[in-house]
Amino acid sequence: MGCAERSTPQAWLINDQASLHLHHGPIDLVITASGSEQAVQTAFAQAHSAFQTILQVLADELIQLRTPVANLEQRGHAFKGPVARRMAIATRPYRSNFVTPMAAVAGAVADHVMHAATVDNRDCKLLVNNGGDIAIHLQAGQSCRVGICTSPESATYSDITTVHANDPVAGVATSGWKGRSHSLGIADAVTVLASDAARADVAATLIANEVNLPQSPRIRRQPASTLQPDSDLQDRLVTVAVEKLGESDIELALAGGVRAAQQMLQRGLIHSAYIHLQQVTRVVTGSPTDIPVMAASDHHTNAGQLH
Repeated sequence: MGCAERSTPQAWLINDQASLHLHHGPIDLVITASGSEQAVQTAFAQAHSAFQTILQVLADELIQLRTPVANLEQRGHAFKGPVARRMAIATRPYRSNFVTPMAAVAGAVADHVMHAATVDNRDCKLLVNNGGDIAIHLQAGQSCRVGICTSPESATYSDITTVHANDPVAGVATSGWKGRSHSLGIADAVTVLASDAARADVAATLIANEVNLPQSPRIRRQPASTLQPDSDLQDRLVTVAVEKLGESDIELALAGGVRAAQQMLQRGLIHSAYIHLQQVTRVVTGSPTDIPVMAASDHHTNAGQLH
């Protein structure tokens, strides 16, 4: 995310007015709601209102948001903006790693808009999709189906996971070296389910970083600053190309991501993780029956769908 855009926030109804599209600079949200006509209209109006100032408020604290969490803790820094505070809360458990609050930005924006839309309006079933990082609000007895992305650069997914209202999941996020943000690792995609989208976002980022082969000549890397001068990753080497890997290398790289996901699972930071590298997938979850997954080999979207 760069500095605040000069453009103004934009909004329009899509999908026969069943969804609201909100756009401002790098933020692009699709909000899908179901319920009574009044509940849906209220959700859209409240989401639109909350969206107006998000980018500018984030820009006001951008220097601090690009600062490692450990450094912020040492200074006792407290964020003012509501989205920034969500980002700080989500990244704080990982302060012993190199991580900045920016690792949670997309998910935190989705969470903020979802909560704004449901204030005094909780009868509305809602899904806020911020480029694949999704905040979910369900009522008792409801469920939604979310595609598990195998590669952020394509719009395909290989599995569908069903989230129920009584599951400890209200957020889904995907990260990988082919995605919108730079990655230190080589995962094609890591999708995480967690208690909110911000927590899923940072976890997916850090798990994807651990899917790696640091010494492999088959991986090309560049300093993040040469690709994005104001990157919070600064001069750290990020992945820009990955050649075809052998089976043993794929297994070795995936093992790093699996270890990271298992540690997060044991700490109660995530619910489950789906880790993809060159058509090989590993799933980390507390119980194979927690979140049912079914094959969906011919579908072409990574956006969640409410049913």
